[in-house]
Amino acid sequence: MSVKTNDRLERLREFTRPDRVFDFLVPVQSPVDVRHGPILYLEDVSVSFDGFQAIDRLNLTIDDGELRCIIGPNGAGKTTMMDIITGKTRPDSGQVWFGSRHDLLTLDEPQIANLGIGRKFQKPTVFEALDVTENLELAMAGDRRVWRTLLARLDHEGRSRIDEVLETIGLGDERHRLAGVLSHGQKQWLEIGMLLMQRPRLLLVDEPVAGMTEPEMQRTAELLTRLAGQQSVVVVEHDMGFVRSIARTVTVLHQGSVLAEGSMDEVASDPQVVEVYLGGEEEAA
Repeated sequence: MSVKTNDRLERLREFTRPDRVFDFLVPVQSPVDVRHGPILYLEDVSVSFDGFQAIDRLNLTIDDGELRCIIGPNGAGKTTMMDIITGKTRPDSGQVWFGSRHDLLTLDEPQIANLGIGRKFQKPTVFEALDVTENLELAMAGDRRVWRTLLARLDHEGRSRIDEVLETIGLGDERHRLAGVLSHGQKQWLEIGMLLMQRPRLLLVDEPVAGMTEPEMQRTAELLTRLAGQQSVVVVEHDMGFVRSIARTVTVLHQGSVLAEGSMDEVASDPQVVEVYLGGEEEAA
């Protein structure tokens, strides 16, 4: 490539800097304010589908940096709760706040994600034809407009961030492997890493250890425990052994509302919880 061509490309990159042009296309988000309360607050949230009450006056509070486990039988409303938080489902009534400034019920899914709420579904979704590093690079937080994406170059800060996340998720030795050949557990960790590249304040993690081996479950427990404090982490899980290994506070949902809340020992000894969930009721994904 000639020097003249390089100069033109540099000028084009300079012209398309996000702080120089088209800034009106980029929404300005105020930071999450947790000085006067929790990072996530749901009050009297209800929603029904074709007459079925999926969520019934649900009240839930998550503190900044907290690790919270959500358990409950099938149909308890766990998935619907996460759908409401992320903007996929609109409740019929109630309030949902992210910090004290952001009313999530007035925002759509991309806006909520941009605020710093990341969601990991049960089945890992990674780009299998790309290697681990490329997956993390694509997920990196930043300007995703067309020109910026086409002209982006991975700078020192970006490389450092990828290295940091690789160390966090334990995939440093796999950085050049294709995502498609990773084990199930490694794909789960990679997807968590992709969320971390976006620097979320709140992570919603759905059944992270389903299908994992025992060693993978142990590493996942260590990973989620380390993440708590850096961001808030809400884990929905059916494996009670795993929940016990990471739980600080456990919330039990039943018929769309909170049945019990406390330490794992407290909820496990609650007669109502034993009756509706821990007493042999089928645990399905």
